[in-house]
Amino acid sequence: MEPVIAVNAYALGAFVTYLVAVLGIGVYAARFSSAGLTEFFLAGRRLNRFVVALSAVVSGRSAWLLLGLTGMAWSRGVGALWAAVGYIVAELMLFLWYAPRLRRFTGTYDCITLPDFFAARFDDRDGRLRILLSAIMLVFMVGYVAAQFVGGGKAIGASFGLQPETGIFITALLVLGYTILGGFLAVSLTDTLQGILMLGALVALPLMTISALGGWTPVLAELRALDAGMLDPFAVGLGALIAWVGIGLGSPGNPHILVRYMSINDAAQLRFAAVVGTAWNVVMAAGAVLIGLAGRVYFPEASMLPGADPESLYPALAEAHLPPVLFGAVVASIFAAIMSTADSQLLVATSSVVRDVYEKVLRRGEPLPPRRLVLYSRILVVLLVAAALGFGLLAENIVFWLTLFAWAGLGAALGPTSILALYWRGTTRAGVAAGAITGAVTTIAWYLSPLRSVMYELIPGFTAGLVATIVVSRLTRPPADTDAMFSAMVEADRGRSPRP
Repeated sequence: MEPVIAVNAYALGAFVTYLVAVLGIGVYAARFSSAGLTEFFLAGRRLNRFVVALSAVVSGRSAWLLLGLTGMAWSRGVGALWAAVGYIVAELMLFLWYAPRLRRFTGTYDCITLPDFFAARFDDRDGRLRILLSAIMLVFMVGYVAAQFVGGGKAIGASFGLQPETGIFITALLVLGYTILGGFLAVSLTDTLQGILMLGALVALPLMTISALGGWTPVLAELRALDAGMLDPFAVGLGALIAWVGIGLGSPGNPHILVRYMSINDAAQLRFAAVVGTAWNVVMAAGAVLIGLAGRVYFPEASMLPGADPESLYPALAEAHLPPVLFGAVVASIFAAIMSTADSQLLVATSSVVRDVYEKVLRRGEPLPPRRLVLYSRILVVLLVAAALGFGLLAENIVFWLTLFAWAGLGAALGPTSILALYWRGTTRAGVAAGAITGAVTTIAWYLSPLRSVMYELIPGFTAGLVATIVVSRLTRPPADTDAMFSAMVEADRGRSPRP
């Protein structure tokens, strides 16, 4: 008989309490977020360093950390840490060097979205670059959100005995509720709550499991007996190592992470955020891998897990070792990881339509009431949730590939182009357009080809986007006011006011 996770009223009560808290945050943030697009999409650029630190790292992890990485560690051992090394190092570098430049520039030129940044940086007067980037973002984001809804549905269904479709509806309605009410402020505050919850669960569960197994020494002995390669970080092979570390290339191209840097109240506070965010990333990744190792000893065969699926290890281990209330909190942490990504992606997709297409292209130059734009944004959130919900229900069994695929597509299209825009004066509008198209197309083509089994599509996609941006930029002319643009990025470091 297939193992299942038991349903308990106390666990359900703890989970419902968490949901009520999240909706309460949305209600709290509603009045502030209704003032205008800057408030709705960037929390008025007033977020403090701690909120930005947690929100940035948590929004990038999704359920992949709690379900995917723990399952990978169960199967592959400590070598699974390489899958975390790439994004931890990449996001530390973003906090320290990339984020301050992006925050200063977007603050000086009143940029709310990533296409806003590119449009201002490259004098995109006709809006063609803005529309191109918005279209790329929207295509990948809808699938990304659908994947999160499916993940939430399966987590709720497996934990509380519900059908996955019911869980998908619950996930979609909850994310819709607090996102449409509180905008970016609610999303960031809930991300902070969710980050604390995830960290607590990822620290407590492996410690309790290892203690129940008699301590670390017996666990190591059992792992060696099962498979000595479980404790060898280099047993994964060169190809897998490169692919896993290469996951970090997606971080500078995923807008739901980058907007966090744009929302901080002071660019100088990003160094503190780097310390906090990196520490959070390291502890969460270490906890996930420890869960996988301890879980392999507790459940040595996949047949002992619900659905014989290693990715069900996290909730199964929690149900075996934690009291019902804490088990409910663990289920909430899975849901938190999913929601922290889904809500951020919804806002990014919405902003790419309302701000970048409607306000800046279709109604360019017209005075538009801020509250009307916020209303349109909320309506679009509803429509995007409906689209993602429908896609998730229709493609429930195949939608999970979209998570890493969408991460790769956005990373390849927007990662190299944004880095060059911030650091190379020779970057041109035509170069960015060529790089974005090349990165996205290469990612799709690589995924659909047999080469997918050789290397993760993000790596060739990112490389192709980088080369295309450089080559086409060399053949075209950068904006005339590039020096002023770079002053807006760097002069704050020297104690001078930037020149817009």
